[in-house]
Amino acid sequence: MTADAAPAAAAPAPARLLRFDRTERLVHWANAVLFLVLIATGASLKVAALSTVVGNRATVKAVHLYAGLLLPVPVVVALLLRAPGSMLRADLRRVNRWTPDDRAWWFPRMRRRVALGKFNPGQKSNVVFTGATIVVMLMTGSIMQWNDPFSDSWRTGATFVHDSTWLVCMAVIAGHLWFALRDRDALRSMWRGWVPAAWAARRCPRWHDEETTPAAPADA
Repeated sequence: MTADAAPAAAAPAPARLLRFDRTERLVHWANAVLFLVLIATGASLKVAALSTVVGNRATVKAVHLYAGLLLPVPVVVALLLRAPGSMLRADLRRVNRWTPDDRAWWFPRMRRRVALGKFNPGQKSNVVFTGATIVVMLMTGSIMQWNDPFSDSWRTGATFVHDSTWLVCMAVIAGHLWFALRDRDALRSMWRGWVPAAWAARRCPRWHDEETTPAAPADA
C-alpha cells in the first residue's frame, strides 16, 4: 500500500463549537436592549408610583414609541443583508422544525432519553413567542398611537391586548434570564459565540454530531 492509499488520520475533535455568529449576537442584544427599554418605559407610563418618580411623561412616551417601532428592525436588516457565513436563516429554519424528540422533551420522564438538536423546545418556543410579541405589540401600539381611524372598541381592545402582552412579556423575559444565568456556557455563547464541545454533546447531541461528523468524501 502506497502512502497515498493509506487512510488519512482522523481529525482531532474540536474543543468548542460556534453556536451563534456575530450577526446573531448583534440581533439578540439589539432586541434585548429594545425590549428592556420598552418594559421600563411601559412600566413608568402604566404604574402610577413610577410615573411620579420618572416624570416627563411626554419624553418617556416618545422613547417608548420609537423603541417599539425599531423592534423589528434588527431582524429584518440582518435577514435582508445576508451577511456572508451568517447562520441566522439556518437557525430560524431549525426553530421551525419540531422532531419527535422535541415533543417528548416536554415530559420529564422522557427528557433524559431524547437527542435534541441545536435548540431545545423551550428555546424554540421563546423565539416563536418573541416574534409573535413583536407583531402584536406593533399592531396594538399603532392603534393606540394613531387611533383616529379606529372605533372605541378597537382602541379599548388594542389597549387591553397591549397591556396584557406587556405583563406576559415581563414574565417570559424574567424566565429567560433565570435559565440563562443558570447555564454559564449557554450565556457565554451569546457573548463570544462558542460553546464547549462537551456541553454540546451533553445538551444538544444531534447538533454536536452534525458539527463534528466529517463529511463523506465525494466520489472520485
